Amino acid sequence: MDTCWYRKYVGYISDIALGFIAFSIGCSFKLSSLKAIGKRVLIITIFEALGGSLIAFGGLAIASIWLGDQLPMSVVISLAAIASATAPAATLLVIRQYKADGPVVRTLIPVVAFDDAVALILFAVLFNVSKSISVAGESINIMEILVVPLLQIILSLALGAAIGFVISMACHLFKSRANRMVLIIASVLGVTGLTMLASANEWKMFGVDFNFSNLLTMMMVGAMFINFRADATRTTEQLDRFTQPIYMLFFIISGANLDITIFGSSTGLVMLGIALIYVVFRAAGKWLGAFTSAKITKSEPTVQKYLGFTLFPQAGVAIGLATTAAKTFGELGSVILAIILSATIVYELTGPVITKIALQKAGEIPNTKISKS
Repeated sequence: MDTCWYRKYVGYISDIALGFIAFSIGCSFKLSSLKAIGKRVLIITIFEALGGSLIAFGGLAIASIWLGDQLPMSVVISLAAIASATAPAATLLVIRQYKADGPVVRTLIPVVAFDDAVALILFAVLFNVSKSISVAGESINIMEILVVPLLQIILSLALGAAIGFVISMACHLFKSRANRMVLIIASVLGVTGLTMLASANEWKMFGVDFNFSNLLTMMMVGAMFINFRADATRTTEQLDRFTQPIYMLFFIISGANLDITIFGSSTGLVMLGIALIYVVFRAAGKWLGAFTSAKITKSEPTVQKYLGFTLFPQAGVAIGLATTAAKTFGELGSVILAIILSATIVYELTGPVITKIALQKAGEIPNTKISKS
């Protein structure tokens, strides 16, 4: 089957959906909210995100030494970057269903809100590192590793800040929320097109190739919009209703990209082993990062013990990052996407159950008692 048409046209939906996802993540960066939650939540968010990434990297790196070319370091680094992301939807649904409340829940909600922002920034750095290693054949190019990621992050954030400011000011010209929503949609489409153009034409600065990150740029657009518009929330609520079909198509396309023959090939057991390592070590890293940071910030004992268990689910952003990797690495990218999609199924099936148990143990679900263990 010829997949050129699919990759050229249908594949654009994934990029557009990721733009909307990044915009919504940026909208969580309201300065008044950041001041209200304080540095404790920010410390916990950074630690649990980095914990999931570092521990996953450690487990996968050991497996890479043993498996050799079956698990190259570029794949290990990409998976480690994606490991930092957490899906808030499943966890928040558990909280709402059981009307949970307490120190764990009040810490968890802002943590999952900012977690994906940390994941996007971490991915922007590590993914460029993995690309440079892949291109250089496992050799280390300091210029590529240090300059390119930094240049991409700075330029992407600067572009996003400029576009976000222009959109915020342009909204003064429109009284209709529908027209303001059109501006946001146009910015997503424009940024997506610009990032594709930069990638296709290999733009250079200071003698090195670079391109803009669609995710980071749109995240900054969202951050600027939410802070410069007092009525931004009403516009974003209307935008959420518009983007639901796009998100649905995004998940359908991502699922269609899952090549299950990878697990049925001669190396199928190896791929299953890699996926298992990713699932276990990422979960361990999330818990360890949350536990350590909660200890450092002197959070409540229940937060220290149980917060990490509520951070296992992974979905939208992780799948989006894996899709980005799949487009870059070809056959190896299919391995990354297969592992992340498989892990997502495991996390989304077990995550809500583990979250419910953790909140019960913490005594934050009504009619339950705090465990003495």
